[in-house]
Amino acid sequence: MDKKFQRRLLPTKMKQKFGFTLGADWLLSLFLVSMLISPPLGRSAPRLQQEKTPESELIIGRSAPFSGLSAQTAKDYQDGILAWFSEVNRNGGIHKRKLRLVSIDDNYKPARTLANTHQLIHREKAIALIGFFGTPNSKLVIPLIEKVGIPFVAPVTGARDILNPYRPMVFNLRASYQAEIDKIINHLVRDARHRIAIFHVTDAYGIDGLRSAKIALARHNLKPVLVSSLPRNSIDTYQVAQKIVKAKANAVLSINTFATSASLSRNLSSMGSRAQLMNLSPVGIEGLQDALPGGRADGIGISQVFPFPWNRRVPVIAQYQEMMQRQKDNAHYGYTSLEGFLAARWLTAALEKAGPNPSREKLAEAFRKLGNLDLGGFKLHLKPGSNQASQLVELTFLKSQRWGP
Repeated sequence: MDKKFQRRLLPTKMKQKFGFTLGADWLLSLFLVSMLISPPLGRSAPRLQQEKTPESELIIGRSAPFSGLSAQTAKDYQDGILAWFSEVNRNGGIHKRKLRLVSIDDNYKPARTLANTHQLIHREKAIALIGFFGTPNSKLVIPLIEKVGIPFVAPVTGARDILNPYRPMVFNLRASYQAEIDKIINHLVRDARHRIAIFHVTDAYGIDGLRSAKIALARHNLKPVLVSSLPRNSIDTYQVAQKIVKAKANAVLSINTFATSASLSRNLSSMGSRAQLMNLSPVGIEGLQDALPGGRADGIGISQVFPFPWNRRVPVIAQYQEMMQRQKDNAHYGYTSLEGFLAARWLTAALEKAGPNPSREKLAEAFRKLGNLDLGGFKLHLKPGSNQASQLVELTFLKSQRWGP
């Protein structure tokens, strides 16, 4: 073959790179092979198997405080969600579509929660949002939720402003703070503890709790002997404890995070107070026990809105424990991870009902059509004009030992 003709067929760079030239018959063969393995014009090459298309997944979004003092509580809730999602995915997903949880840290700051919500809705294209923490955080994002029309599932709050008025896109799993506080006040009054002090965080959660506490006390013709407050996560409770002792309170309702409540407990104990300390469910048993080691949490009361996580006689609890162990070898049980697990189960029940091509609107309608739903000893009910699925409230009292893993 003429060298000039050869150079015309083969680019100089290829010749330099490989150090040899190809004859015309080889060039023709390569051309034919390339036609066989290349996609036709107008069609893209197939994706690699490990790459996922949007049609193969259902994206669930979550903003929560994965940093800061509430980080462990947020992670415990996440463990519960993932325990159930992993089981669903192992069994082929929802209508053959896998679930993927996209979580973003908000450090418990409402402004960051709002920014994260925009990202989850518009960039991640989430079909639903789940397990947002905090009353002020949830309250700030609800206008966006309503405008976009995306299901807002199981926020970790029972505040009046979240539950009322009725919001079609908010699907609340837990009982209200009013129901929790009613249970606590009724118990204290029956126990002849009428001198009740209210200590609350200075945010929407605390303000809602204070309002609910005054309503609950009024039913017994009582008023708080003291109302005191501090910013979120503050541990500067010495002066508050002094005021409680001076007011001769024999019970304290603390509407705070575990760090603040633990600090108050230590200060009251050092001052010789025997006031019964009660907390709402968002305080987190695990965090409170960790902050008060060596039995110092003994006797502290906490209202709970979910079944006892160590009672395997309840079918859904046995399933929860099994799924948690399958997810992690050293899994720990608790109310927070159970809440995440139950929220995930509720969501997937609605996704199943929404059909193989769900939209945000179809999913919201599916939630409403679930009606009465028994998850296995934990019963949910959504009725027209109500977005609250459970009314369960129980009281627990801590002891020096833990209940289990």
